[in-house]
Amino acid sequence: MVKITKQAKIEYLHELMEFVSNNALRHGFSQKKIKEIELVTEEVLMNIISYAYENDAGDIEINCWKDNDKRFITEIVDTGKHFDVLSGKEPDLISDIDEREVGGLGLFFMKQFMDDVQYQREEGKNILTLAVQQD
Repeated sequence: MVKITKQAKIEYLHELMEFVSNNALRHGFSQKKIKEIELVTEEVLMNIISYAYENDAGDIEINCWKDNDKRFITEIVDTGKHFDVLSGKEPDLISDIDEREVGGLGLFFMKQFMDDVQYQREEGKNILTLAVQQD
């Protein structure tokens, strides 16, 4: 397992994304799968950066590894306010775009592109675990 920890600030988004992408590449994932991993990871990180800490400073920790089932695991940890991303409602993908509520696409992308998504709140930490099977 490899790990990176950075402040939850927009200026670190690229570095955090690159860390995840490079690890997926190192574990032999296709460019298509890596793009899907990047899309989901970016949605999650932007939500943490934008909402988890409000006006306080805080960190984002990302752990990556490949498990025995050849799945690429990305674990994203923050100590921001409690937010179970899996409890959100499904986005409206049918209504005209001008009539839709903002938000919810992150959950949609997770369900579309990840094979398994787990959330837990433990010792004041939000822990989101994303798993995708190698193609």
